[in-house]
Amino acid sequence: MFALDFHDDRVVEWHRDGDEAVAVENTDYHPTLYVAAPDDARAELAAALEADPKVVATATEEWRLDLHADAPEPVLRVDCERVSEVRTLANEVRHHHERGSHAPGTFRLFDVDFAPGFRYCVETDSSPVPTEPLRTLSIDIDEAALAHDRVGELRVGGEPAGGTPGAALRTLARRLDRVDPDVLLLSHADLVPTLADAADEHGVDLDLGRRPGWTQLAGENTYESYGRVGHSPARYAVPGRAIVVTGSSFLWNESSLAGLHYMVERSWRPLQETAWASIGTVLTAMQSREALSRGVLVPWNKWEPESFKPARTLHAADRGGVTLSPEVGLHEDVHELDFASLYPNVIREHNVTPETVGCDCHADRADVPGLGYAVCDEPGFLPDVLAPLLDDRAEFKARLADLPDGDDAGDVDDEGLAARSAAIKWVLVSCFGYQGYRNAKFGRIECHETINAFAREVLLDAKEALERAGWHVVHAIVDSLWVTPREGVEQEPLDAVAARVTDDAGIRLEHEADYDWVAFVPRRGTEAGALTRYVGRADDGSFKLRGIEARQRSTPEWVADCQRDLLDTLDAERAPEPVVDRLRTHLLDLHAGRVDPADLVVTKRVGKRPGAYTQETRTVGALRRYEHHGVDRHPGQPVRFVVVADDASRTAERVRLAFEDPDGYDADFYADLATRAAVSVVSPLGWDRERVDRYLRERRDAALSAYL
Repeated sequence: MFALDFHDDRVVEWHRDGDEAVAVENTDYHPTLYVAAPDDARAELAAALEADPKVVATATEEWRLDLHADAPEPVLRVDCERVSEVRTLANEVRHHHERGSHAPGTFRLFDVDFAPGFRYCVETDSSPVPTEPLRTLSIDIDEAALAHDRVGELRVGGEPAGGTPGAALRTLARRLDRVDPDVLLLSHADLVPTLADAADEHGVDLDLGRRPGWTQLAGENTYESYGRVGHSPARYAVPGRAIVVTGSSFLWNESSLAGLHYMVERSWRPLQETAWASIGTVLTAMQSREALSRGVLVPWNKWEPESFKPARTLHAADRGGVTLSPEVGLHEDVHELDFASLYPNVIREHNVTPETVGCDCHADRADVPGLGYAVCDEPGFLPDVLAPLLDDRAEFKARLADLPDGDDAGDVDDEGLAARSAAIKWVLVSCFGYQGYRNAKFGRIECHETINAFAREVLLDAKEALERAGWHVVHAIVDSLWVTPREGVEQEPLDAVAARVTDDAGIRLEHEADYDWVAFVPRRGTEAGALTRYVGRADDGSFKLRGIEARQRSTPEWVADCQRDLLDTLDAERAPEPVVDRLRTHLLDLHAGRVDPADLVVTKRVGKRPGAYTQETRTVGALRRYEHHGVDRHPGQPVRFVVVADDASRTAERVRLAFEDPDGYDADFYADLATRAAVSVVSPLGWDRERVDRYLRERRDAALSAYL
């Protein structure tokens, strides 16, 4: 099964059977929610719901209500008429039936906010994992063309569809008929209504689905997560096909179709629901499946508060991972060691999960270093969720290591090992932070604190073991250490030290990479090292970049290329002067107008509506130009522009949007960006911005003096 269609009276499953797509109808399905309450309140609610047209039936069943519960207890099962009515009924139970005659909190609701496809799969035990390869078709259009309904600029399968709207739509219809795709890869979600309207207008027989029609599942919205504003586009469905919006799907962009397929297998969210989901949403689906398999219902809202702690424990617990300030400078013969999936492996190795941390059955034990919490020995919930992911990623990485190196390495990865490994990585990265998320279904702050406490001990123990073995730690952060040989001391081989640390910790310490040199960059305006800004040249000649301009999404391509060229110069010369001399060459090209404006596009994420900004920034100018072109830009979405004039110009005249094909640029603005990028390269050698600017002036003045 690769797609589901929901109708008022039935659900249609779509399966791939060889060359055919087969539709299977289910007319007996009714979605379910559960209500826990005292016996009298539960009976009263069941009687009240008998007359509700949204309710098909009610019954009493026994379920465990949380992971801590020793035994199940009776709950009211409510079968609804339609999937779309589950949340409506839940709100009515809480705001009408409860408020009318019961105290707040009398009714506790479960299994309410499942996505429709996920709900169907877990309630009917129907696997959404495709068993045969799926056919795909990409449909793309740029923002400006979409905003003005210029469907003649459509690209189908990566190729132009036609010069006129009618021709493009007919080309698309033929390709849909010939390919018969199971998955539509759309550059923008709004292509669904746009193409439907255009087909009607131009009299073209076109259906994106295998049957006529389309449905809007949700409108667009803006949200805030961890201090960042994000934007979620509207969601649509077409009969018989899954839709993946490539422009906004995080999992698609990080792991492609193979990664999505793997996450469908683990989460049981159908392909389309997995494609638009956040990593936290996918993780929650995995946890919900595991909970239901244990006979535990999934709460609509989290009720478990943080437990009482003395001030001393609060102080000890309110800490993150270990971070040792890097030694600023260029270090030669550097080796990087990383703990494999440290936080998830801490969860598994130490059985950290909401129902085991601080258990009553081992109250006399102090298992967690520095915090004194006990951790129960009974097999835990979270380790069972994460174990398959950890084992699979270890297997995929081992198999990838056996593939041939070189530019064609990806061509032989026909099983999508790299994509599946990447998808797992993001879930493993999120599982730790989700324990501290206030709305996590199965999160608990004490688990978050416990994971950190164990991880700190693991890294500090590894640091001490490396130092005893004759190595000097130049930097360490959370799960990674960088070491160099200590002068005058014989070193024990790193592989031997790593093996001993692995045995002691129960978590694999991997010898990740060897570098000819690593340069740790200072924080701007200080001499202290920046924790996550460094560059290293590996022994295979490649560079590893972290935090510097060439790794930042906002950096124009020309600036990033310039910085990479300066790193090559640093590698060859190991001195600041040749690097700044090379910068000067790039700046001469820039000021002479020899840089293509297409390589100078700046990308910024919008944080507010245009009217909410108090400063006339370049981003505001870009937003006004988008408005002028009729292109909506919401908080959380990116704007892409070229700076063409200085701040003396009117706000909207300072920039041109990328799709406006600007033919000029403000050279001084980009010279400043390039010089900043150069400072990141030479600052480990002791040169700051003032020193770079002074050197450039001296060389310019010396060149001018030759003509006097």
